[in-house]
Amino acid sequence: MTQTARPPRPDGAGLAARVSLGRLFTPVSTEFVLIASTALMLTVFGLVMVLSATSANATAPFEGALKQGMFALLGIPLMFLVSRIPIAVLKRLAWPALIGAVMLQLLVFVPGLGIESGGNRNWIGLFGFTLQPSEFLKLALALWAAFVLLRKQTRLGIWHHVFIPVVPVSLLAIGTVIAGKDLGTAMVLILVVLGCLFFAGVKLRLFIIPVLLGIAAVAFLAVASPDRMRRILAACDDMSLYATDCYQPIHGIWGMANGGVFGVGLGNSQEKYGWLPAAANDYIFAIIGEELGLIGCVLVLALFGCFAVGAFHIIRKTDDPFVRVATGGIVVWVIGQALINIGVVLRVFPVLGVPLPFMSQGGTALLAVLIACGVLLAFARTIPAGGRGRVAG
Repeated sequence: MTQTARPPRPDGAGLAARVSLGRLFTPVSTEFVLIASTALMLTVFGLVMVLSATSANATAPFEGALKQGMFALLGIPLMFLVSRIPIAVLKRLAWPALIGAVMLQLLVFVPGLGIESGGNRNWIGLFGFTLQPSEFLKLALALWAAFVLLRKQTRLGIWHHVFIPVVPVSLLAIGTVIAGKDLGTAMVLILVVLGCLFFAGVKLRLFIIPVLLGIAAVAFLAVASPDRMRRILAACDDMSLYATDCYQPIHGIWGMANGGVFGVGLGNSQEKYGWLPAAANDYIFAIIGEELGLIGCVLVLALFGCFAVGAFHIIRKTDDPFVRVATGGIVVWVIGQALINIGVVLRVFPVLGVPLPFMSQGGTALLAVLIACGVLLAFARTIPAGGRGRVAG
């Protein structure tokens, strides 16, 4: 009697390969496209402006832009690589990421390795590059706070579950930055923690206490430093302090005013020729305003607005508290830091030394924000196109 042969069963490897390919070609959500596209556009826009701002350097006109481009070439693929990491793995990485980021930040105090500039000790020199470890601490703190608050989500109405260990551990991490006298970065880190607490759904009566503690800490650090108080209280309405504390703010405003509505043209800035300090770094927005005018400034604001819309859509649609809280911390970091930087250029705030995300010259800052975007893209992958999210890991 002839026996009919059965078709062979697919082995585990073949099935896994087909599942992997299926996930690879699954349509991504609108949030994924919005965040990825705005991150890429801001990065490319930033590279163009860094090239323009550093072209006035007669000795090495392209060195700054080339270094920034190297970090962009590293960061963009890394962003999409991080976007493939499962949410469950990101949760497991929360504690190791925070511990590693704090240990990296402590390297700024190692003699011969740490670098001090402008009164701040917040950089390390490694293999010919200058790195700022506190940039990675922002992302690590957001992931860690989200993970801890996830485990306490049913007890966030009790004050000691809200405060412990979030507040003491956060203060320890932020303290490593404050020890280096970098008040601007410390303020951004405080915003990250407050953002995580807010999006975790902490009750207002409990949330207001960390807010007051954060304001009190910033006020104390400002008052405790005569140099900071002098810059904060400096009146730049006249030219009396032009040569000292008001030199940079005045030239920043002059650059913005010179640009008008349409700008003087890409590459035609006058302020970058030795007049405006940190033209490619903290004051890159002033160069944008001078060369591209009000239209260029509005374009930058619109791109950051699109980035925020994509992130808030993730917060609204996800069913995973970890995704919601971590996304809240990251978007508060990126948008909050952008608003602080722009506010400094417009003289709403005193000079704080906070870069404009994606756009300011600084390889570490660019790399950190692109990795953070990769985390947001990983979150966006959990949201099906046109539907609500699913709990991920």
